[in-house]
Amino acid sequence: MHRTKRGFIKLGLALGCSAGLMSIRPALAVPLAADAQRTCAALVRTIPASAIGIKSGPATIDSATLQAASPLAVAERGPTPAARITPANPAFCKVLGHIAPIDTNAPTINFEINMPAEWNGRSLQYGGGGFNGVLITGLGLPPAFPFDKASPLAQGYVTYGTDSGHANKPGEDVQTFAANDEAFVNFAHASYKKVRDVAVATMKLGYGRGPDKLYYMGSSEGGREALTMAQRYPRDFDGIFARVPVINWTGLIHASWRAGMVSRGEGYLTPAHVKLVHDAVLAACDEGDGAKDGLVSNPVACKRRFDTAKLLCKADQAAETCLSAAQVKAVQTLHAPFKFKRELANGLDDYPGWGVSGEATPAFGPTGGWNAWWVGTTAPTNPPEPTNGIVWVYGGGAMRHVFARNPALDPAAYKPDDHMKRIQQVSALMDSTNPDLSAFAVHGGKLIMLEHMADYAQSPYAGIRFYEAVVKDMGLGSVRRFMRLYTAPGVDHVGSGAPANVDMLAVLADWVEHGKAPGALEVAEQSVEATPKVARARPLCQWPTWPKYKSGDVAEAASFECAR
Repeated sequence: MHRTKRGFIKLGLALGCSAGLMSIRPALAVPLAADAQRTCAALVRTIPASAIGIKSGPATIDSATLQAASPLAVAERGPTPAARITPANPAFCKVLGHIAPIDTNAPTINFEINMPAEWNGRSLQYGGGGFNGVLITGLGLPPAFPFDKASPLAQGYVTYGTDSGHANKPGEDVQTFAANDEAFVNFAHASYKKVRDVAVATMKLGYGRGPDKLYYMGSSEGGREALTMAQRYPRDFDGIFARVPVINWTGLIHASWRAGMVSRGEGYLTPAHVKLVHDAVLAACDEGDGAKDGLVSNPVACKRRFDTAKLLCKADQAAETCLSAAQVKAVQTLHAPFKFKRELANGLDDYPGWGVSGEATPAFGPTGGWNAWWVGTTAPTNPPEPTNGIVWVYGGGAMRHVFARNPALDPAAYKPDDHMKRIQQVSALMDSTNPDLSAFAVHGGKLIMLEHMADYAQSPYAGIRFYEAVVKDMGLGSVRRFMRLYTAPGVDHVGSGAPANVDMLAVLADWVEHGKAPGALEVAEQSVEATPKVARARPLCQWPTWPKYKSGDVAEAASFECAR
């Protein structure tokens, strides 16, 4: 094993090892160019369960194949803006494998590890999304990543991901796997830990030693996973980035179910009504930051100021120009907390309501904002249809398979009070709400959270509340040494609607490896193309500050300052 002049380690194998990792010894690196096929292919083997830090079956590397360098490609459409980009990647060894379950009825945990020919000594684990069930390859762009930057793999990181221990099946609800307890525990937290340990063992096989620094980046469900790693496995990662995390998962699912319930029948909002609310919010709050630019930069103040009841229909008013009493109630319910009758994990008993702004923001696909996440293009049905809002598809399915454990249940008949024991069990597994991050801080870990303030997949106020709980638990001075929370106004769940692109991997690495603590950053709104253009930029402010207009071009970040 040796370092090149650029500080990279070339891929080489400690060959002739038994299945036990204790027999692995560092060996002189074998450059891929010298014997590429043998170097990569020799990774195929069994990794014993003893190499995994929690109870587990063994891991099997099923294939290890050398991949040629590939160019950048941009697709016309995709589920998110970043998903349209397939970044240029270097030659690497693609490792595919699985981890055996303990319960023979549970599915395996599938994983992919990408090992660059020249390694920078770092690794990056990618988080998943939704209910997972799809293999995360680690070959794309991580959350919030600028579209014009070299991918982590191209920078020399080992990257890896997992399906979290189950595979979605055509014609089945994505939550069906939850019928098996081990599969659900793997989804909650165990699979990410197991795959992390297998990836480290594989790096030792390939490079002769483990990584210098380990990073985890995830968005949405992947953001929950990222926070779970800091809370449950505080010594496993050096730097963690959690974007729009579904942090209070149990509360979110119930609030999503309730949001669907109130938009049934007369409470349903058509796209025209969504646009009506969107325009009313802008009229009330757009200029609150000092500039009329189509963005609500201070959504916290706007939520206090905006009154949905002012849109209530008056006598003889055309229905498309106002909201009915049922529609007003639906919007007010969306904005209000969801309350449980008993405490969930870490003393919480509610989920905060959603905020305001971005209700009709175009995002991924033909519609965004409420049209994608809340109301869909058709009112909630049983069973949920793809045309329903995503939160109803997720919430209704979870009521059947996760909480009631009755696949035939009509979500409209679900009563949380009848399932409180199961709700508390799920909360203890799934909710990443433990504010005691002291072990992660002592380890030297750094954590960055980012909330999008026009997010309707989950409420940004859940993440804000978590950060404030950490501050209350540990003290602001201590928290400032290892944690940051940023908020991006106008941005929806997947990074559309306003400036959202920032290289958080570089920010984390600077903090972890050079002690450079981040202050106010800058986010850009980039077009999705081979050579991205920046439409506008904003300061990315630390909570509780927000970008207030000073003077100058509203498309320039320098025209704004972070204000309280």
